[in-house]
Amino acid sequence: MDAQSPPLRRGWTTGACATAAVKAALLKLWAGHFPDEVSITLPRGETPDFALEETEAGDNWAAAGIIKDAGDDPDVTHGALITAKVTLGGDGIEFRAGKGVGTVTKPGLPLAVGEPAINPVPREMMRGVVEDLAQEYGTTPCVVIEISIRDGEDLAKKTWNPRLGIVGGLSVLGTTGVVRPFSCAAWIASIHRGVDVARATGLTHVAGCTGATSEKVVQAEYDLSEQAMLDMGDFAGGLLKYLRKHPVERLTIGGGIGKMTKLAQGAMDLHSGRSQIDFDALAKALGEPHITDCNSALEVFEKYGEKFTEFVAIGALKTAREVLRDSPVALDLILIDRAGNIIGRAAE
Repeated sequence: MDAQSPPLRRGWTTGACATAAVKAALLKLWAGHFPDEVSITLPRGETPDFALEETEAGDNWAAAGIIKDAGDDPDVTHGALITAKVTLGGDGIEFRAGKGVGTVTKPGLPLAVGEPAINPVPREMMRGVVEDLAQEYGTTPCVVIEISIRDGEDLAKKTWNPRLGIVGGLSVLGTTGVVRPFSCAAWIASIHRGVDVARATGLTHVAGCTGATSEKVVQAEYDLSEQAMLDMGDFAGGLLKYLRKHPVERLTIGGGIGKMTKLAQGAMDLHSGRSQIDFDALAKALGEPHITDCNSALEVFEKYGEKFTEFVAIGALKTAREVLRDSPVALDLILIDRAGNIIGRAAE
């Protein structure tokens, strides 16, 4: 019997960590002590415990820091220190961006321009903690919450934030409080936010590419801004389905021959582990039976050249249009080799 791999370990979002840190700081202010660890209730009912990494307090304020554990997800914020400083006073519950947390500078996001990049669900979680504890300790829920993330400004360079117009650091994210390993949801949500920002800032031409090489070529080809470059990656379906309901004037799709072959064959997720090239179908469509002897799209390209690239470009464009349906988005597509050369293209 083959040994099975252990299940991937889930983790906690920055929003969950920030909420737990807020609760710890409030307990110092209202109960008189920091707990050894703090438990919170997440939107779906989970009640994780968080150990405190750092604590500090002064007159009418307290701060607690928690190390984010993203489980087995390759999250850039795994291991980051999430700190909440809570100051008593003010009018209601106010949020501020501390060091390492970004500020919104462009419309199209679920937060107003000028607001700290603390997303709506984490804000609601923190508000809930403040209100519950205020009631428990018989006081008013009037506090200023400042969230900081250690090295957040550097970590943000590895995320979509610069393109989304979030400057100065990371976003405090999370809709469930739970990080599920290798989830596609966060990536697709970022694609959607990229479209929202592009529309809100009046961009008429955007591009979705499968990787860094194709992105560089497409951006240079059309002199597109960073905000116009949507991080499609493997999620062609996630981009196209959203644009169907939230159109822009023009979309360019760029990618390598392998992933674009999958798109031409109707795949919406282009990841190697989730879709495969059908070489039998390729052989039949191109009238070249020996294609079935090939092991990769690159090998097919090396043997059949322009005949193959033309088939892929036209087919991928057709697939994209079928997903977009009658949405008023003008389409074109560029095929790029590993060296960054354009080897095929198609346009409506």
